[in-house]
Amino acid sequence: MNSVNYGKGCSVQLHSSNKPAIELVQEKVAEMELQHREDAFFLADLGDIAKKYEKWTELLPRVEPFYAVKCNQDHAVLKLLAQLGTGFDCASKDEIARVLKLGVSPSRIVFANPCKQKSFIRYAAKSDVDLMTFDNEAELYKIKVAFPTARLVLRILPPANFKVQCELGNKFGCHPHEARSLLAKAQELDLNVVGISFHVGSGVAEAEAFSAAVKTAAGVFDTGAKMGFNFDLLDIGGGFPGHADAPITFEEIATVLNESLNKYFPPKRNVRIIAEPGRFFVASAFSLCVNVIAKRTVCIGSPEDDGEEKDVKDKGAFMYYVNDGVYGSFNCLLYDHAEAPVNPMEFRCSVWGPTCDGLDQILKDIKLPELSVGDYLNFPDMGAYTVCAGSTFNGMPRPDCFYHCSETIWNRLYPDRPKGQEASSPITKSLPIMKAGHQLEKVDIDLLPASPIFVLDEDDGFFN
Repeated sequence: MNSVNYGKGCSVQLHSSNKPAIELVQEKVAEMELQHREDAFFLADLGDIAKKYEKWTELLPRVEPFYAVKCNQDHAVLKLLAQLGTGFDCASKDEIARVLKLGVSPSRIVFANPCKQKSFIRYAAKSDVDLMTFDNEAELYKIKVAFPTARLVLRILPPANFKVQCELGNKFGCHPHEARSLLAKAQELDLNVVGISFHVGSGVAEAEAFSAAVKTAAGVFDTGAKMGFNFDLLDIGGGFPGHADAPITFEEIATVLNESLNKYFPPKRNVRIIAEPGRFFVASAFSLCVNVIAKRTVCIGSPEDDGEEKDVKDKGAFMYYVNDGVYGSFNCLLYDHAEAPVNPMEFRCSVWGPTCDGLDQILKDIKLPELSVGDYLNFPDMGAYTVCAGSTFNGMPRPDCFYHCSETIWNRLYPDRPKGQEASSPITKSLPIMKAGHQLEKVDIDLLPASPIFVLDEDDGFFN
């Protein structure tokens, strides 16, 4: 495979477009073993992000994506999205600085945090990032002092009777009935309100949440027009799914959303429409591989056993300890409301992170084959709200990230790229595949090839 330098220590391995993702994982595991390494690591498919951008522009052509940096602030992700031409949704001084360092114009940034630190507002003013949200009167007074020429977007509370993964209306957004008083205060302070925003919630499960919110926003647009405002921006926030097992597809949302936008904000209104997708771009692009660093056998008894010893294979269970956990990349289990998988294999197991905290449990009660210390587990769909919130508690290191991309996609992105060095492909090894991230319920058993350490096939009974 060719390798290209992507800056900040990022090296991107280029491969043929028809290479299965699991084969890339196997090659990296084999490479780690040849180097006598057992570290956890991410594999990031930059081509997957590029394909998501193409899907967005195809299905939501009127909506400009402003990537939510908080979802995954990896340098290669931000650089690629900047190259593709997205805008950026930033929530802090640090996020703004990261994006500006990539050469992105301040006009491609929305400071989408309704409750900002005053020094952050001053930094935005100094950096010419003038588009920002608000949802309360106190914020208007801060902006009046720190950045009186800012272009403001009023964030409203959308209808809340829809199922979402992470509720945001409990913290941000003014009720539509309160919009008039806030707009009046902005007029009093001589501030420039240019539009309305909303966020239906992260990981929405019902497309109608968007149509209902668009309708509500249209009502606030009408309120503003009667007060003398000439709004020309609608920010429809985030909530778009980013992996195949989401409860609703992006295509379903796009269909409903386009109908609603065309009804309430037809092109003749000349309203610019932006969105703040995060997990849509990165969830499926990252997979996480963790190493089994320790193992315990636990005998499961029942009241009628009367202390009688049972065969482990009959009654036993295993506790596996791996080198990443809820204080690291699996923080999504706590902060992003991820769910645990059910795997149709033989032994009852639990999987634990590496720290000394009993809270550090990744999977509570699942079925797996018997694993050995040194084996790797692969968790797909781990790109959203994982690397961004992980810590080094107990001195446990964050996983390294290795990048790859289809050479066909890379050549479309960078047609004049310099040739990289050839890299040989190492031997491969099989991994048990486990779902993780945001919808952890299924395992693609048919993708499990034979392993030189343990063999999973139908004769073993793991698939029954």
